[in-house]
Amino acid sequence: MTVVYEDNHIIIVNKTASEIVQGDKTGDTPLSETVKQYLKEKYNKPGNVFIGVTHRLDRPVSGLVVFAKTSKALSRLNDMFRNGEVKKTYWAVVKNAPVTEEGTLVHYMIKNEKQNKSYAYDKEVKGSKKAILDYKLIGHSQNYFLLEVNLHTGRHHQIRCQLAKMGCPIKGDLKYGFPRSNPDGSICLHSRRVKFIHPVSKEVIDVTAELPSGNLWNGFRI
Repeated sequence: MTVVYEDNHIIIVNKTASEIVQGDKTGDTPLSETVKQYLKEKYNKPGNVFIGVTHRLDRPVSGLVVFAKTSKALSRLNDMFRNGEVKKTYWAVVKNAPVTEEGTLVHYMIKNEKQNKSYAYDKEVKGSKKAILDYKLIGHSQNYFLLEVNLHTGRHHQIRCQLAKMGCPIKGDLKYGFPRSNPDGSICLHSRRVKFIHPVSKEVIDVTAELPSGNLWNGFRI
C-alpha cells in the first residue's frame, strides 16, 4: 500500500491487488491492520490505534481505499458512502470494445452468497437490487480497451458483473467470464479517483491513485 492522503481524521491509501481491506477467513493480515501499524510507527503511538473501515474493495482490485482515523469521521463517512456522496471513479481493462463508446448500464442484481458471485438481470426479479453505472471508453492498446466507470450504486461485484453482462468481462476476472487469470491473481480493475467533501473540515478532497506498475496499464493511448 501507498499513502496518498492523510490528515487528522482520514487516511487514503492506494492498495495493491493482493491486499484484503478487512479480515476474512483466510487469516491474512488485512489492510486495516497494516494502516494501523503504519500510524503506530509514524506517530510512535502506544496502545491501540483507531482505524475505521468506511468501504471495501474486492481483494483482486487495486486502488484507493478511504479509512477513518476518528469515530466522528467514521460515522459521517459511513453516511456519505451510503448516500452516494462519495464520487468514485474506476478504470477497467477489458478485451472487447463496448457497443457504444459511452453509456449508462442499469441492471437488477442478485448476490449468490454461496458462490460469492452476483448475477445481473435486465428486468427486476424477486430479491434483486437496482444497479446503475456510467462507462466511457477512454483508451485502447493493441489488444485491450480501457473503460472509465462511475458508480451510482454500490452493489456486490457491481462493476465486474455489469461489464461482463455487457459483453466486456474485465481482464483476469475468471469469475465473470474472462478466459484467463492474471499471473498475480489480480483483475484489471483499479479504483482510480475519489472525490468528496471532508466529513469534518468540509474541504473538497479529490485524490487520484497511481496505476499499477507494468506494461499493460502503461500501454494505453488515452
